Amino acid sequence: MLINRVSRQIMTCPELEPLVRALGAGDDATLAVAQSARPLMLAAIWADDPRPCLFVVSGEEAADRAARALAAWLGQDVVCRYPERRDYPWSEKAPEDSVVGARCRAVARLAEGERCIVVASARSLLRRVPPAGSGYWASSTFSVGDEVPFDEVPALLVGMGYADNGEVDVPGSFHVHGDAVDVFPAQATTPVRIEFFGDEIDRVRRMVAATGQTIGELKSVTVSPCREMALTDETVARAEEALYARAQNDNALAADLELIGARAAQPALERYLPELYSGSATPIDHASANTLVVLAEPRALFDDCLRAADEVEQAATAARVSTKGLYTNPRQLDFGRQQRLSFASMLRAGAGAVTASLEVRQPGVNGSDSKLIGRVRQLVADRSVTLFAVPDRGAREALELRFNDEGIPFAESLGSAAENAHDVCDDDARFDAPALARDRVTFIDAPVPAGVVIPAARLGILSIDDLASRTAKARRRAKRVDPTSVTFPFKPGDYVVHATHGIALFSDIVRQEVGGRERDYFQLSYAGGDKLFVPLEQVDRITRYVGPDGDSPRLTRLNTADWSRATGKARKSAKKLAFDLVDLYTRRSSVTGFAFSPDTPAQEDMESSFSYDLTPDQASAVADIKADMEARKPMDRLLCGDVGFGKTEVALRAAFKCCQDAKQVMILCPTTILAQQHFETFFERFAPFDLKVAVLSRFVTPAQQRRALAGFADGSVDVLVGTHRLLSADVNPYDLGLVIIDEEQRFGVQHKEQLKNLREQVDVLTLSATPIPRTMQMAMSGVRDMSLIMTPPPGRLPVKVTVGEYDPDVVSAAIRAELARKGQVYYVSNRVHTIDDAVSRVMEAAPEARVAVAHGKMSAKQVEDVMLRFNEHEVDVLVATTIIESGIDNSHSNTLIIEDSQRLGLAQLYQLKGRVGRSRQQAYAYFMFPGEVPLTPEATDRLTAINEYQDLGSGMKIAMRDLEIRGAGSLMGAEQHGNLSSVGFDLFTQMLGEAVAEARGEARDVELAEVNINLPADFFLAEEYLPEVDRRVLVYRKLAAAVDIAEVDTLQEETEERFGALPLTGKNLFDRARVRIRAQRLGCTTVNLTNGRIIYQGIDVPRAVALKLKGEGALNYPKTHKLAYPFRRKDSELMPVALGVLEQIGGDDELDE
Repeated sequence: MLINRVSRQIMTCPELEPLVRALGAGDDATLAVAQSARPLMLAAIWADDPRPCLFVVSGEEAADRAARALAAWLGQDVVCRYPERRDYPWSEKAPEDSVVGARCRAVARLAEGERCIVVASARSLLRRVPPAGSGYWASSTFSVGDEVPFDEVPALLVGMGYADNGEVDVPGSFHVHGDAVDVFPAQATTPVRIEFFGDEIDRVRRMVAATGQTIGELKSVTVSPCREMALTDETVARAEEALYARAQNDNALAADLELIGARAAQPALERYLPELYSGSATPIDHASANTLVVLAEPRALFDDCLRAADEVEQAATAARVSTKGLYTNPRQLDFGRQQRLSFASMLRAGAGAVTASLEVRQPGVNGSDSKLIGRVRQLVADRSVTLFAVPDRGAREALELRFNDEGIPFAESLGSAAENAHDVCDDDARFDAPALARDRVTFIDAPVPAGVVIPAARLGILSIDDLASRTAKARRRAKRVDPTSVTFPFKPGDYVVHATHGIALFSDIVRQEVGGRERDYFQLSYAGGDKLFVPLEQVDRITRYVGPDGDSPRLTRLNTADWSRATGKARKSAKKLAFDLVDLYTRRSSVTGFAFSPDTPAQEDMESSFSYDLTPDQASAVADIKADMEARKPMDRLLCGDVGFGKTEVALRAAFKCCQDAKQVMILCPTTILAQQHFETFFERFAPFDLKVAVLSRFVTPAQQRRALAGFADGSVDVLVGTHRLLSADVNPYDLGLVIIDEEQRFGVQHKEQLKNLREQVDVLTLSATPIPRTMQMAMSGVRDMSLIMTPPPGRLPVKVTVGEYDPDVVSAAIRAELARKGQVYYVSNRVHTIDDAVSRVMEAAPEARVAVAHGKMSAKQVEDVMLRFNEHEVDVLVATTIIESGIDNSHSNTLIIEDSQRLGLAQLYQLKGRVGRSRQQAYAYFMFPGEVPLTPEATDRLTAINEYQDLGSGMKIAMRDLEIRGAGSLMGAEQHGNLSSVGFDLFTQMLGEAVAEARGEARDVELAEVNINLPADFFLAEEYLPEVDRRVLVYRKLAAAVDIAEVDTLQEETEERFGALPLTGKNLFDRARVRIRAQRLGCTTVNLTNGRIIYQGIDVPRAVALKLKGEGALNYPKTHKLAYPFRRKDSELMPVALGVLEQIGGDDELDE
């Protein structure tokens, strides 16, 4: 095979001599090599000495990618996967039989010593299986003519996890009747009937499960296990012996024991695996003695196992079961007694800890033809072996034509060629295969996913995938920000602004009868006792009033020129401010920035090492940022997401993309601790790709800082993390491409000015959970681009907040409750000179707790030691100042207690709350204040807000509330004070957004004409259904602001999930919004019911649809753009019918490409 020739080229490289010797002698070894080359290196090592091999990587997606890359070189027959099981042993959810089958096949191949490579994620190896020697993984093949004792077949199938259910309707079932056995093999699509003549297999036929009819002859059938345990006579007897005594006092256990005795196919019985087999084992325990265990980044594998174990423990705690004997503790996981080969990065392992190291480079051909031709010429001129993997014949011929035109010599050596015909395991293949040509490009058809250049081996491999653009090829429609998520909520008693009529007091939602039908109106009270009733479909014109000082405004007088004068003046002022704001934007647009290349295969490798799936908002933000980076103008994007919603992962992908084009990244953090945490995260993810990450902070010595600065200046350091120290004059990057600013609001005015200058030259990504109002206003008005991460990670629970006077009993109960579930506590006392008193209070409240202290006056070494002890769970309660506000990420800390919380700002309180609740466990936060000191009005407002906004994703609302408490006066300077006072912040921001668009010369969106819907149906949310007025206001606002059908559908799902099935009036309300959206898109101006017909005015009906509707009795008038549809049914069906007609005509959402 081709890999034998490639292997010879690589393995004869002098740098690998120590590795070859160590492997030959049976010793463990470590190879320092970049992640992108690891599948090729493993394929080369394996081809040199084929043997059973287990390759362990971090994460399931990374395992899938590694398996595909290995199969490209070695073939599908050699490589297989050991996938992770997503079900739990105690859950009622049946496992996927394809997953169980793949796991059993993989273990069987390793146990039998077959020459193969099994690829597994570290977390997949945690789930324990029956002990070695049980043979649970063995499959059975039934062939025509074979002798098999008929009486033993049922026991054989039961031993493989199959159940006799009387019929074979699902995989994993069988049934014996007469002299035949019907069985539905796991992973099969149809059952089979095995017919016996005595003990000889006479026929094997496929059959139809529903009818039992046979439909085709087979020569044989292989039946694989469908469970990783079997209820045989032997295992059932063991379980009964082990569980009998306990079952006498436990009804649930007694019922399970009955099911075990009945050989029931209940998935939850797997929890009794240790009792059934008198023990359990790891999958590695089954591997044969000559297996080579290959570990990719052992430290990362351990971290992956810890995360997985945390998830399992939380699920087990929720289900009230023990994981003993079912999962291996990561600290006790032995990756085998067999020979071990570790892949590590030189940056992580260090020069002394490796057997051999191999420098690897990226091909660097992504982005343009000139790069490709230049790189190929260089490789050929250096007399390197140059392989170009292009599986598609058409693409191969096109490249060959191009190379011919450029005078580059080439040849083909496809998989079917004589020189590649040997089997990879054939000894002749290793010694007789001809060497690879050095003076030309050799085209191959292996589906190699990514290229790599190994200078020491004089080998360059290019892949067609290196040329393919992997960023969103079709530009998606920009995701519209939901205005209700970034504007102020309001409730009765609040001051509001109506865009047309001015400042009023929102009194209540009132129900009025119009034309015999009830509907809701928003009652606004104006000066002089005037009242205005606003229909709910116009509620998007109402915004909460927030003035410059937080004071009460003067109400507008209706039917006077006061409001038009105020808005005219404010609009004029907004235009002037807009041109000033846009000046910076214009300067940036005129500067030609660096357009980054599309994603490389290495980017995909790095992204696949993330252990979790991205949320939809994260994926959208990543796509937005990559599109910005690939554009010519410098990026300036604000990424808003709640604490723990995954902003760091998004930033990490942007940073890696920057490094792929040999540009440098600077990450600016507000605190030393956050800088250290970011450094560790980026180092862990980037080290396997030989990207160097350094940090400037109090935690590193002056000598290390000097080395980091020198490396950043000469280009050897790719990513530099630090605090505002990065803005010092001695920080001189070699080629800066991206600046990531975490929590920009925490930096001072001088630093912000330096950042402003940076923005004109390089790409800037700003991360924030609670953005400062000016930052947010810049984003909302369109001067800066903005992405929102509003969806929490799956399984995340909102933190339960308690606000109240300091109570030692509450503190004691909170700490002890957390310790009882083996968790940890943050105790915040924000005064260094009294922090020892706080420690005494904690010791008194819970004497058994292990307590430590951290504050800003301690040395960097002391703080680091305390944090390390806390992370290692050697400390139960950490008493600290707000030093922990940013960056401490510990999934075991789920209780927060803050004393003197009235002294802290709202954004600070919210950031601190985000330190807990970062796992799937319920977290608690106690905000306490001294009972003897009266609270100021501002402090009361802050604590009320933190108590009010407990939902996940409340960061934006907290930022808006903070602005409201402090007033918006400082936001845009003194000259805007009068305008903010007269029209309010929200409306002024709206005006500013329009003025900014105008100043940038952008065409305004064409506003769709209002639709007059006059249908005799009740539209409202009843108080009995949704009692809280502010929640009803929010639903009405979201419906009025919705521009897509999907938004209405999502809102209805959320509402019903939270408050139950909608009554008819509520369904009508949502259908009315759908009618409005579709009618607007179709140009329809009026929808009403007249004389038993629904009349649609201003609509053009396509001919085919008109004919169909005519058959239903409709009358279409093309000349007057009118449609009349008959309606003679119950009133309750009016809205569905009106909507159904429009659905037939069109007006659907535009799908993203």
